[in-house]
Amino acid sequence: MSQHALLSAGAKAWRSIPCFRAELRLDLTLGCGQTFRWRETGKDHWTGVMGGRVWTLTQTEDTLWYHVYSSQGGPGLVNGQKRKAGLGPQCSGKRLKGMKDVKEEDDELGLDTVSSVQVEKEEKLLRDYFQLSVKLVDLYKEWSSADQHFNHTGSIFTGVRMLRQDPVECLFSFICSSNNHISRIQGMVERLCNTLGTPLCTLDDTHYHDFPSIQALADSKVEACLRDLGFGYRARFLQQSANLIMSSHGPDWLHSLRSVPYLQAREALRTLPGVGLKVADCVSLMSLEKSEAVPVDTHVWQIAKRDYSCAAGSGQKTLTDKVYNEIGDFFRKLWGPYAGWAHSVLFCADLKKFQNLKEVAIKEEKIVEVVADPEDVSESSRCH
Repeated sequence: MSQHALLSAGAKAWRSIPCFRAELRLDLTLGCGQTFRWRETGKDHWTGVMGGRVWTLTQTEDTLWYHVYSSQGGPGLVNGQKRKAGLGPQCSGKRLKGMKDVKEEDDELGLDTVSSVQVEKEEKLLRDYFQLSVKLVDLYKEWSSADQHFNHTGSIFTGVRMLRQDPVECLFSFICSSNNHISRIQGMVERLCNTLGTPLCTLDDTHYHDFPSIQALADSKVEACLRDLGFGYRARFLQQSANLIMSSHGPDWLHSLRSVPYLQAREALRTLPGVGLKVADCVSLMSLEKSEAVPVDTHVWQIAKRDYSCAAGSGQKTLTDKVYNEIGDFFRKLWGPYAGWAHSVLFCADLKKFQNLKEVAIKEEKIVEVVADPEDVSESSRCH
């Protein structure tokens, strides 16, 4: 049986590109809720699906390491045969058959024998996915000089990048996010892919599937199938949005929104069932290259009020469209054209799962204070 790759098992099965942690931290970037398909499958090793392939990523201080697994069939193939658009086997009540382990190579990790052209293609895909052409350290400096609160938080939460995801995956994943939390969204997206997506490979008894196509999601039987899988009212939004895209725009429509202005793209997305301002901004920011998009929910609203004394919506209990836009404009004015990226750093910093980083930073600050001037610290303690 093929297993998840580990760098410690030998670097021969891996390829790499130079990348400092200050430019990318995998744990923060992949775990902050902008994507739902990556899992930590070994200490500091993340496995997920990107570009129709299964990858494991890890990093050292100045290097991003990646391993790409063999697929049992190419894109659009199931066991070597062309996959028909529509419902997966689970929806018809049948168990998924023919799931074969990845062909084991000498290192038993399923590494492809690839040409230099393939290596170049994979590296390009990885750089594009993480938008590595954007110099994050320079952006952090700009935001820190403009915003004292960011200056402190950003020094702890370095390397939080925005992904450039496939728009189809991003849109339908975030339709699942309505009134939901990250771990539950991950489960829903996994069930969606396992049911409707093309099988890719199996590692340590975990089956990996590609994200389903819009054609598959538009099938009239999808809503009932997804309701059976626990999607609730979101099942209708998923199927109806896919059907509307196919009937009114075509399968390439979402990708075409990358070439239109931000507000035009956002309004186009809002014509889809189940897509409000926040989902439209998430998709715009995380897959359509609209770096100025600032997704706002009650959580971000609290950050604006608590840390920036932003008066938008003062006295109101609900986040109206007017308040939503005022908060977004506030942050765009503060942080500039990459406001959505800066917003994601603070959003990440406020997640409970990463609070240990703050605690470590506070302890280190106290140690520095004691070393710098132990007498002053002692006097301060007595005053309290």
